[in-house]
Amino acid sequence: MRLDPTLKQRAKYMRANPTPAEQKLWLALRANRFENQQFTRQTIIAPYIVDFASKAARLIIEVDGDTHSAKDRYDARRTEFLESLGYTVIRFANPDVMHNIEGVLSVIADALRVSPSPQPSPPGEREQRP
Repeated sequence: MRLDPTLKQRAKYMRANPTPAEQKLWLALRANRFENQQFTRQTIIAPYIVDFASKAARLIIEVDGDTHSAKDRYDARRTEFLESLGYTVIRFANPDVMHNIEGVLSVIADALRVSPSPQPSPPGEREQRP
């Protein structure tokens, strides 16, 4: 199946210009905290671009902005379609990701049925060996 070039271009733009919440979640997902689960971002699945996807786990994670509430019907149809393909869809609001990332990661871990690895130390805060 050939992808719509406009959709591909839009996904590329979205990958290059993430929201602060998407960037924060992406950094946590890339930190490999879910037993080698590989996530992609701004991935095209059928006619939709999803924020984050683990195709192996059949999990989609959406991060919705403050103005997203007007799209409730669209989101419901979209979620129903993606679930018909066998995906589980989880949605978080931007403030959830920005202010409670550990809670968000816990919900994702529950969906994956795994325990998240401990949060890695930021660079420069790792223990120095004598």
